[in-house]
Amino acid sequence: MPPLPPPVLALLLGALLGLCGLPLPWSVLSIFPLSGVLAYAASARTTEGVPGRLFWSGVGYFTVHLWWLTAFLGKLFSFPPAGVLAFALFILEGLFLAVMAYPLARLVRSPVARVWALAGGWVVLEWTRFLGPLSFPWPTLGYTLLPTPAIQIADLGGVLLGSVLVAGTAAALAGAWLGGWNLDKQGRGRPVVLAAVCWAAALAYGLTRTAGEGPVQPMLVLRTDFDSFGRAVGSLTAGEQLQVQREASARRSPGEILVWSETALTAPATEAVLPEFPGPGISGLGVPPTQTEKEQNTVVAIDAGGQITARNRKAKLVPFGEYFVLYDSILRPAYGLIENIIGFRLPAVEPARSIAPLILNGVQYGAYICYDSVFPWVARSLTRQGAQLLVNPSNDGWYDGWGVQQHFMMGRVRAIENRRWLVRSVNKGVAGAVNDLGQAVHVISSGETTQALSVRPLLLSGRTLFNRLGDWPALLLALGMIGYGVRVDRREGR
Repeated sequence: MPPLPPPVLALLLGALLGLCGLPLPWSVLSIFPLSGVLAYAASARTTEGVPGRLFWSGVGYFTVHLWWLTAFLGKLFSFPPAGVLAFALFILEGLFLAVMAYPLARLVRSPVARVWALAGGWVVLEWTRFLGPLSFPWPTLGYTLLPTPAIQIADLGGVLLGSVLVAGTAAALAGAWLGGWNLDKQGRGRPVVLAAVCWAAALAYGLTRTAGEGPVQPMLVLRTDFDSFGRAVGSLTAGEQLQVQREASARRSPGEILVWSETALTAPATEAVLPEFPGPGISGLGVPPTQTEKEQNTVVAIDAGGQITARNRKAKLVPFGEYFVLYDSILRPAYGLIENIIGFRLPAVEPARSIAPLILNGVQYGAYICYDSVFPWVARSLTRQGAQLLVNPSNDGWYDGWGVQQHFMMGRVRAIENRRWLVRSVNKGVAGAVNDLGQAVHVISSGETTQALSVRPLLLSGRTLFNRLGDWPALLLALGMIGYGVRVDRREGR
């Protein structure tokens, strides 16, 4: 049987990596297909072959990991074959990996050295996916540690520190394989031993973490089952949604803070009182556009009298969901065509200029909206300002399959990074509470009717190392892997 062409083999390795990611319970095994991806790319005969192989691996990886986007696009355009448009994103992400790999492949020449340089570059590239208006940090390697106690190291260096552990271990295995498992030659066994020590330390650290202690804040959260597309086109009115949510909230016990999901309410920006909301509580609030202001996606604190006491806008807008490149200029005709097909206007949302905890009845709530939950800096900023509890109103009704679970699982890591409880109220998706160890304490994730759930999160204080230093420890270690690759290349050159 003839060998597979390099693009096909690289594509298959990337797809295998995607099959070892969230929300699958064996996601920690991603180390092994990643080591195959790194080894295969690093062993290319030419400099140009390295980014080429990594491109095809990236396409396979993102295609499997984000396959649910094809179903979303098919539903959005009411035409299932339209899901093929998602491949533009899969190809783009593969190109990013190739662009990262090319200068590193020129910097170092030996396959073992390239493995380390590519591993460090992979983590740096993940960091860049958190930046800019088009940021999309969905498939981050560190999240694959979530089924293991090792994920607890996120309070030291965030999810990217987990990525360093995964990528570094994969590089150690790939380097040993490329060296023919001759671990005594030129100290090639040291990285494998070091990786084993790091894993032992991470697991020990995770197993010894204990939940924090603090006062209980009883809350009632909702999991609604509204059709997001129906809401967008107006076939499901705001009044109908309000009535369902009010009826579900009637079971609230005395002392419970009520939490509603993203855009559960709609009101003009000038509205200061929302008597229809049975406060006190926190709710997502959609603000319609005016002649001078863009649409706003906000979260508000509302007291027992219906008075809005504080609000935050959404900090990170969904690319091509709430933020559209050149919407008001040369691409306006193209967007207009899309609007005619889907039957509703694309939302042009105004992002937050700053965020702060919402204060309600003396408690500081770190409230952020839906997509904000996949950006560590949002929850970190709110916790640094004194937030005692994280609250995430969301709407996962746009998506099906893995996307819903991935969103929830990534949000759990925010609780670990900041050692705060997390409470979610969501349309479809997963609603409930997550403790400061990232463990789902009481959640509901399915049902065809609106459900209310009483949860008892704790109010916590204190700051983690990640809360103080952010991503710097992980970034320095990633750059250290690149530097180690340079050192190996020089040593083998001698």
